[in-house]
Amino acid sequence: MDNNLIGNIHSIESFSTVDGPGIRYVVFMQGCNLRCKYCHNPDTWSKQTANEYTVNELTNKIFNSKDYLKLSNGGVTFSGGEPLLQAKFLTQVCKKLKQKDIHIALDTAGYFDETNRKYVEELLEYTDLLLYDIKHINSSICKDITSQENCNMLQFLEYVSNIKQIPVIIRIVYLPGITDNNLEELKNYIKTLKSVIKVEVLPYHDMGKYKWENLNLKYEYENLKIPTKNEAKEIEKYLNDIS
Repeated sequence: MDNNLIGNIHSIESFSTVDGPGIRYVVFMQGCNLRCKYCHNPDTWSKQTANEYTVNELTNKIFNSKDYLKLSNGGVTFSGGEPLLQAKFLTQVCKKLKQKDIHIALDTAGYFDETNRKYVEELLEYTDLLLYDIKHINSSICKDITSQENCNMLQFLEYVSNIKQIPVIIRIVYLPGITDNNLEELKNYIKTLKSVIKVEVLPYHDMGKYKWENLNLKYEYENLKIPTKNEAKEIEKYLNDIS
């Protein structure tokens, strides 16, 4: 085990209740190859502004919170950015976390360099839950939203759910007029996945727009309608009804 391996980290939230079961210690990894037009953390894209942690430094910080994580049936969630881009580092971290029997979740879109696959597959051996972000079921629309087509992302989701059978929570960001225009196709696709626990629909918001401005980036969804939580819940109810 290489305890001195370096990971690039954007930030850490030590008390979250929305990133998996129980109270979660959330580590936001730095670096992402997608360029989602609605991203509320574009400052996580580049690795140049990362905080560097060794395996030991990060695990020791997490261990300081392990008692209340366990009491709440919570654990650690690695988010981003895209955590799979740093699978080699995270595998070493998760090996140490599992020595303390800490629940591990990955918040991912499933997009990574194929040269990194062996590390990703090793990381899955220590993963208890995936929060899996389907950007769009239509590949061309997905490319418009994120800069990448969805083929590899969906193939990896199928591998995780149908072959590895790791529990999966599907997450969809509700962009009115964009991610709600292929709901039947999306629902039928989700039905083919074996280990999906539920679907969560998250309403789009523009609270991260100021970050785009600070980075001198054009925010293309300036005029996109912000949906209500009730509107998102209606779509969520539809997608979770698999009868």
